Amino acid sequence: MYPVLVISEFQKVYKELPDVMCSAPGRLDFLNTHQDYKGLPVVAVGINLRTYVVLKRVEKTLARVASGNLMDEGEEFIDEFDISEPNILAKPKWFGNYLRAAIIALHQSGYKVRGFIGWIRSWIPIAAGLGSSGTLLVAFIAALNELFNLKLKNKDIAEFAYKAEHDIMGIPCGRLDQYAATYGNIAVIETIPPYNVETLRLSEGVFAAIDSGIRHSTAEIHPQRQREIEEGLKILMEIAPPHLRKLLGYRYWEPKWDSISLEMLEPYLNQLSEKAKNRIVYTIKAHRSTKLALHIMRGYDVSSSNIAETLELEIGKAQRICKAGKLAILGHIMTYQHTLLSRLYDVSLPQLDSIVETLLDFGALGAKLSGAGLGGTVIALFKDVDTAKKAIERIISKGLGARAWVLNVDEGVTRHSVV
Repeated sequence: MYPVLVISEFQKVYKELPDVMCSAPGRLDFLNTHQDYKGLPVVAVGINLRTYVVLKRVEKTLARVASGNLMDEGEEFIDEFDISEPNILAKPKWFGNYLRAAIIALHQSGYKVRGFIGWIRSWIPIAAGLGSSGTLLVAFIAALNELFNLKLKNKDIAEFAYKAEHDIMGIPCGRLDQYAATYGNIAVIETIPPYNVETLRLSEGVFAAIDSGIRHSTAEIHPQRQREIEEGLKILMEIAPPHLRKLLGYRYWEPKWDSISLEMLEPYLNQLSEKAKNRIVYTIKAHRSTKLALHIMRGYDVSSSNIAETLELEIGKAQRICKAGKLAILGHIMTYQHTLLSRLYDVSLPQLDSIVETLLDFGALGAKLSGAGLGGTVIALFKDVDTAKKAIERIISKGLGARAWVLNVDEGVTRHSVV
């Protein structure tokens, strides 16, 4: 349905058929939020809200791309630039800058593209914590790859999308969005070289997403948290013994976080500021609980004592959760990570906390914010579609969100037929 609509829109604008069409999924920031820029693995879910990019080659060196979403909103919706000089414009949040940055990234690696006309249509809300910018980049680079036979593999597409956003546009993001959009499914993304991706599947359960309607900017959140971590690391590097300093570092991405436990840091944490301490404690606790979740999703058994220790629960409650099964444990891990994000990382808001609590009251197995935080989307895990639908209807009726979806896990970047 959507591909046919997008092709029809292209024809109305350009009076001809496109040559290629690619799409990429939005994503839910499932587990280990705010960890990708630290080199820790993150877990994303590709969803069936997608961005479509359709292109047609032209003989000129001019690129002309229009956004259907911006057109609908009555905003400026066409970007034009010379392929040989795709400079970034001094227009914050301009969609065309992402396209220009992608071409700059390709040029820097020796890939050549020629003139084209294009059309973009997205069903992913912007700045809602669903990875809209990464998805746009991945779909666009994939379309260029098909149009000009660049012979890029999936990892190449993800890396060029990351390079465009992080290196060229200067947005302090990690690799979660770009890799999630490329690989889809439930993707475990290693954020240190060689950036391996493992795809997993859940045979049961369903996700929902609630757009809080509160907009935010990753560029305003990440640098501050990174500075706060580095403030703490600087002090730790001065006071920790040599064997611990070898595991640490001065920059937020330098510590061997996977090898550092809270027990190792405990004697020194009280000498840090409250913010710096909390940011570092969050990093370790969130990663520890993510490892537990991955253990479960890979089909391994876990003990109630492990659940109790990792999620900081009384053994009796951990036993009840363990007895309830895999989905229940994953749900509790989600909610635990939201609590950490709220209390230790300060990226939640009262309204987001209220959405999480209400979702749990309405039958969610777990819920957490998705994305950078301070707005955007809350995601939840349910046992079935009916429970999820009823819950989000009640959320919207209470005025706790602007809109909501029950979502299917979807495939990664895809080429569609234009015939």
